[in-house]
Amino acid sequence: MLQDIAEHLACPHCGEGLRLDGRTLRCAAGHSFDVARQGYASLLPGDAHTGTGDTPAMVAARDAFLAAGHYAPLADALAAAAADALAAAPPGGCVADLGAGTGHYLAAVLDRLPQDRPGAALDLSKHAVRRAARAHPRVGAVVCDAWRPLPLRDASAALVLNVFAPRNGPEIRRVLRPGGTLLVASPGAEHLRELVAPLGLISVDGDKDRRIAEKLGPHLTAGGRRGLRWTLSLSRAEAEALVAMGPSARHTDPERLAALLAGLPDPVEVTASVTVAAYHRDPER
Repeated sequence: MLQDIAEHLACPHCGEGLRLDGRTLRCAAGHSFDVARQGYASLLPGDAHTGTGDTPAMVAARDAFLAAGHYAPLADALAAAAADALAAAPPGGCVADLGAGTGHYLAAVLDRLPQDRPGAALDLSKHAVRRAARAHPRVGAVVCDAWRPLPLRDASAALVLNVFAPRNGPEIRRVLRPGGTLLVASPGAEHLRELVAPLGLISVDGDKDRRIAEKLGPHLTAGGRRGLRWTLSLSRAEAEALVAMGPSARHTDPERLAALLAGLPDPVEVTASVTVAAYHRDPER
């Protein structure tokens, strides 16, 4: 809930800390932000654009697909990596999920951590954040833009999650505590390969891991990485939901997609390939 993370939040206008006053977040400079009845707050500056945020249809598709357990191996791997990263960490600091979506992965991580670790779900889509606010008792959810200054105080996060989402290296370093960890989950070159060509989906750059490391390298130190690979057995309806929840949804004609889906086996066996990589903020930097 928002009261669990209020002490870690910062005003998007002036950078001052926020405090929760009833159903309003306020800073010392007088800026205020209402808490929606669904329990989240929007900390977007006035000139922000939300057009690239997930739509209600995309969020609903993601919620249904993830709830069915298709990406459970990834959720389990993130939870285990988070528990390891924070095993010897001092108390305090939140777990910030940058591009949290529905809060599915953040909830899995918090289930493996002590009760004193709250989670901050950050996403550009208010439709996703509404669901994230209900994903776990210790989640507070905020609408923000990953490419703008994050509405978190300096060194407020013990751990940052980034699952198939934008990565703002300087801001991630700023909000991480010295010695803190960033966990990045990114798709491998073979991810969903059985659907990419038949359905005309956006393919994964085979050089993606290197590009991520190069962009984060000036700000964080690379740690270990783990490759995950498993097989999804999807009905045509589940394959449709998988397309509908991702970036290809914005570039796919529904009627054409339905015709292409009809040509797939039912069920269709699909490869899932994901890399989970750790990056650290050096204690002395």
